[in-house]
Amino acid sequence: MQAPQVNFRPFLSLSANYSTGLAGVDVNAQGNLVNASAYGVSIAGGVSGSHSWRHTHLGVDYHASYNFFANNGAYNSFNQGMALGLTHEITRHIKFSLRDTFGWFSFNNPNVGLNESVPFDASQSAIPTSNFYYTRSIYSTTQADLVIQKSTRLSFDLGGGIFINRYSNAALYGVTGEDATGDFQYRLSRRATFGVSYSFSHYSFDQIISGAFVHSGSLTYALRISRTLEFSGYGGFSHVESNFIQSVPVDPNVAALLGYTTTTEFVHNANWVPNFSGRLSKTFAHGVLYAAGGETVNAGNGIFTTSRARTVSGGYGYTGLRRWSVGINFVYTQALSISNVVGSYGNVSGSFGMSRSLGRSLSFVTNYGVNQYRSPNFTQYNRLTYTASVGLGWSPGDIPLRIW
Repeated sequence: MQAPQVNFRPFLSLSANYSTGLAGVDVNAQGNLVNASAYGVSIAGGVSGSHSWRHTHLGVDYHASYNFFANNGAYNSFNQGMALGLTHEITRHIKFSLRDTFGWFSFNNPNVGLNESVPFDASQSAIPTSNFYYTRSIYSTTQADLVIQKSTRLSFDLGGGIFINRYSNAALYGVTGEDATGDFQYRLSRRATFGVSYSFSHYSFDQIISGAFVHSGSLTYALRISRTLEFSGYGGFSHVESNFIQSVPVDPNVAALLGYTTTTEFVHNANWVPNFSGRLSKTFAHGVLYAAGGETVNAGNGIFTTSRARTVSGGYGYTGLRRWSVGINFVYTQALSISNVVGSYGNVSGSFGMSRSLGRSLSFVTNYGVNQYRSPNFTQYNRLTYTASVGLGWSPGDIPLRIW
């Protein structure tokens, strides 16, 4: 996508909030999952914007917040996230791009979706989007690409990256992943491009002996429908090889002799699964509207490891009005764990944010988010959580506070 020029702009906000579905990695005296509600205040701040030079474009989005709960201090948390995108034209025919995201959060991660400041789609990175438990998630994703424009129609891309997801609670499975990609793209016309791509990914989990190797091949297609409206997508298959250790019962005759009833075995699974995605996006001078969907393989969510995941997402953010700013996002995910625990899980989440300028860089801000966890196989996984906040925000400029 062609990134718009968005001037760097700081913001600060102070708001009252209320949250439900707060649950640590523990159970109550009755052996049931803890499900608490709490109210308190939130202080947030950050900076967002982009700048272009003759051969270089830089986009940055950073924000941090501290949540204080008056009636339940166990859930107080500090959250922060940063996304950085850098592209540089080395020569007329060679371009280098670097995309980096890192941070931590305790519940739902706001650092996903298209952002008008950063010249890439953060939702296509290996960023965890939500936690089932209220516990700190730490993530870091770095991706780099070298694009060689062989001719006006033909280009090649070589890239790679690494990501790390960790959890503060040792009961959850962190993951380290590496990937390598390569593709060639052929421009059929001024508006349409066709290509072939290959990617390799490797997942290695901590707290458990488990890992996965994923080889994916697909055909790609991109179409610029108009100056501001674009479609991009790919379709193909992935070959997934997952390894893990599991407990199995011992034959009763052997158990009677040796005195134990279970043992462990090394399991190796190999599967062919669909690998496809599509996105329709429209850019504005001060925002982005998009809708996306697809199926791919990911590294799970800390409870489950290697999984097949179907995702549909969309969002809209706009700050072009004189006094009002609005942002809305939703994500639907249905995943099937194919490694340590076999079963289906997913969630439907949505968020809405709005601000109104009150004058002198001061704005009224409000946010609402809801998340429905769903699983047909695990009853306790089904629960509804939501958060709501209202307060005041400050950001210099002649347009309302941008909703991040």
